Amino acid sequence: MLDIGDEAPDFTAPLANGDIESFTLSEHLSEAPIVLAFFPAAFTPTCTSEMCSFRDHMAEFEAIDATVYGVSVDLPYTLNEFRAQNDLGFGLISDERRELIDAYDVVSSFSPLDLRAAQRAVFVVDGDGIVTYRWVGDNPKQEPDYETVREAVAEAA
Repeated sequence: MLDIGDEAPDFTAPLANGDIESFTLSEHLSEAPIVLAFFPAAFTPTCTSEMCSFRDHMAEFEAIDATVYGVSVDLPYTLNEFRAQNDLGFGLISDERRELIDAYDVVSSFSPLDLRAAQRAVFVVDGDGIVTYRWVGDNPKQEPDYETVREAVAEAA
């Protein structure tokens, strides 16, 4: 399991930011600290609440020069619509191939169809690509403690 002090797995994936661009983590380390907020699925109640909570706390993250990205297995087109409908001012990374949830070891399977999605989790990555904070939810409806995440980001800055 990926833990604090480990090198964050590098990846390239589609970024929904109003357009659809390619995003490679190692090419964005200058934006550190980087918050990677994994969530199971766009347009679901808890995921919408979580991403809107990050939206509502963006001024705090921006004040310490942190960058927030949401990550889910939704298609980038779906993520762009989710961004627009919820006025999210940060990018959403599409893990449609489910490579990131495997690399970050945050896979949640929903029975009986065994659909693989992201477990709700937050990682903070510093400018050297090292994980400085890790939180993984115990159940799909649990949200992170946003004050603790902000404190972890401030320490990484």
